[in-house]
Amino acid sequence: MKLLVIGSGGREHALVWKLAQSPHPTRMWCAPGNAGIAAERLASNVALVECVPVSAEDLPALLDFAKRERPDLTVVGPDNSLAAGVVDLFQAHGFKIWGPNQKAAQFEASKAFSQDFMERHGIPTAKSGTFAEPVAAKKFAASLDGRCAVKADGLALGKGVLLTTNVREAEQAVDEIMVSKAFGAAGQRVVIQELIEGMEISLHALCDGKVAKLFPTAQDHKRALDGDAGLNTGGMGTYSPAPFLTDTQLTEVGDAILKPWLRGCAADNIDFRGLIYPGVMLTKSGPKVLEFNARFGDPETQVYLTRLESDLVELLLASCEGRLAGIELKWSTAASVCVVMASGGYPGNYAKEKVITGIGEADALPGTKVFHAGTALKDGHVVTSGGRVLGLTAWRPTLAAARDAAYAAVDKIRFEGAQFRRDIAAKALRA
Repeated sequence: MKLLVIGSGGREHALVWKLAQSPHPTRMWCAPGNAGIAAERLASNVALVECVPVSAEDLPALLDFAKRERPDLTVVGPDNSLAAGVVDLFQAHGFKIWGPNQKAAQFEASKAFSQDFMERHGIPTAKSGTFAEPVAAKKFAASLDGRCAVKADGLALGKGVLLTTNVREAEQAVDEIMVSKAFGAAGQRVVIQELIEGMEISLHALCDGKVAKLFPTAQDHKRALDGDAGLNTGGMGTYSPAPFLTDTQLTEVGDAILKPWLRGCAADNIDFRGLIYPGVMLTKSGPKVLEFNARFGDPETQVYLTRLESDLVELLLASCEGRLAGIELKWSTAASVCVVMASGGYPGNYAKEKVITGIGEADALPGTKVFHAGTALKDGHVVTSGGRVLGLTAWRPTLAAARDAAYAAVDKIRFEGAQFRRDIAAKALRA
């Protein structure tokens, strides 16, 4: 079969890498892809994955490509493509495509929509308010003594959340999002949540409109600097499994969130076929959802897919076709750790086109994979082209060994201004 993957980041490289291991694909494209994706080969016939110069946001051009090449399945990675309605567009023209439709993608595209849904359907979450003008937003933040998460309503590349601990900081955060437009149109409205305390984990579940199959636990590291300091980012590293829930507790947390979520989707006529990813805080009063994402996490995808033993093509087809009920997801008992190497200055301004060396040496390490995120080819060299550049991922029988192996891979890589956190998985190892 022929596959088209949409996207260009680390998540998409991990998806392509895993899909290519299936015996089913005989040809695969990625639009637009990156330097690492262009080096992947299919297990069925050793053919290279073909990167095509079409933006993930250029829906008419994506459809034109699909009409020419007739992929049997299209897999959507990025949230912005889903929010723009690429699934609806492809389905209207008879193409099979994996990912939630535009209505279902609102769980991520609008934090206000998501928050309202949770409150109406009894999904445990933080106290919150949604505001379209700064004065009311600041008044609500003051009622929380300024201890809150101030969130741009729309999509902001995972960076549209400002955490505050007092009224002055909260007011500055509201102004930054709503007045200064730090996140552009995404900040026309803000959602303000009370700041709740506990251990944050990432949950993922594969859905087919009626059934949700829960993944193992993972934990992301959103802040730019060690010790969870610095600005929010799209994610500086992750690991799986996280030791803060037993298998029984994971099932209980999943049921507390996913059962009312599925009932709510049915009540609101939302046909969610794709990947639902709630960020969850484990509090003293039970699990609470901080927000929903409507696609694979990045860099969670890198650790999940290095642990997944099931055929990903078959899973995504079952998700599209409403056949997940009878399918078991199989996982390795190994632990996986991903350390993100970013451009200097990220998540603020950063330079591009810095030559990267050492990728081949890192990739040659056993049980290790270099997933490309923001890379490109220039004059025969792999160069930086984004904020998050590489995801150095390693899997081993124990978490400590996987962490050490991931950082051994990091040590092989060089590019000007490279920055990364040195404490990925530290919370788990302390626990």
